[in-house]
Amino acid sequence: MMYGWDGGGWGIGAWLAMALMMMLFWGGLVTLVILLLRHTPANEATTALRPAHQDAERILNERFARGEIDEAEYTARRTALRRPE
Repeated sequence: MMYGWDGGGWGIGAWLAMALMMMLFWGGLVTLVILLLRHTPANEATTALRPAHQDAERILNERFARGEIDEAEYTARRTALRRPE
């Protein structure tokens, strides 16, 4: 009886190492899939289609909401952003 319960075989250390390697493998695979899905050309295309003034206006709205700028400055900057070029 070579590989029975009498201490023969790989032992608990090998089983722990295999479990760790499987977790690393599956964790790496899931991470790779998530990274690939986050950087698809479709995501970049929708960002590129959005006008730059919308991003600037969103930031302006956030600054006003946080109280970093007052109403007069907010109105002046919003008007400047919406002015046709």
